[in-house]
Amino acid sequence: MPLALTSVIIDAADIETEGSFWHRLLGGSTTTTPTHHFIQAPGLPVIVVQSAPGHTAPGWPNGAPQQMHLDFGVEDLATADRAATDAGATRLRPTEEPSSDTSTGSRVYASPAGHPFCLRAA
Repeated sequence: MPLALTSVIIDAADIETEGSFWHRLLGGSTTTTPTHHFIQAPGLPVIVVQSAPGHTAPGWPNGAPQQMHLDFGVEDLATADRAATDAGATRLRPTEEPSSDTSTGSRVYASPAGHPFCLRAA
């Protein structure tokens, strides 16, 4: 039986901030309800930000472990880094600005709710 990944659910205490972050980073369209934000971006499964009032951010890499993370392939790591930080991401590893000639490697970030994700040179 073939499976298809149709959505990724992300918990957040503040779904407005978390939903807005993923929409700014990925583009596409957003549909909202009082408890969920559904972000549909071209070529991706639906990203669903779900209300979790008691959510505590993972402390990864030096604290509580991450529950999961997303990896995104990008053509230009420096440009993608600016888009991520402009949208509200925090750099986790490495923390310095990428050089403009970066064509390989990866960077680790956290969303406003603390969920880790990576940008990797495609």
